[in-house]
Amino acid sequence: MKLRNILLASASAALAAASPAFANGAADGHHHHDHGSASIGEAGEASQVTRTVELEMRDNMRFVPSKLSVKQGETVRIVVKNTGQLTHEIVLGSGKDLKAHAELMKKFPEMEHAEPNMLTLAAGKSGELVWKFSRAGVVNFACLQPGHFDAGMKGQVRVSPPKAPAKVTPTEDKHAH
Repeated sequence: MKLRNILLASASAALAAASPAFANGAADGHHHHDHGSASIGEAGEASQVTRTVELEMRDNMRFVPSKLSVKQGETVRIVVKNTGQLTHEIVLGSGKDLKAHAELMKKFPEMEHAEPNMLTLAAGKSGELVWKFSRAGVVNFACLQPGHFDAGMKGQVRVSPPKAPAKVTPTEDKHAH
């Protein structure tokens, strides 16, 4: 029993270190954007949602759709439905963080997630994440249930930079003075 508690404590500490929410300082109620994990964005405010996208998690170890496109600065409500018979989850993160976390989940499959960038759903259940994509680039997402990541249950959000305003060329003043 003591060994199990030690293992769970070790897993929790490792998860906390790998979690983007903890890396961003969410554990102390503050968001610090000077860490690499901040590149995936931050928990969004429901009042700032600009649109909603729907995503399915399936037992063939796929997200549908597996690719999403958003604009930098956009706050999106991601409505997720587990259409399968297995428990699935969606975790937003960098490719490196997701791979490390997937390996950790193999060792500690009972780990539970309660971060703003993570959502675990039992078969047939739905839920949502509200996320602000604050940097241009790619934000990865994956199911980190043991074996699901390795089976290909992952996807990407492409975050496009804001469009530059159209150049206004000054018109020549053609009337004589």
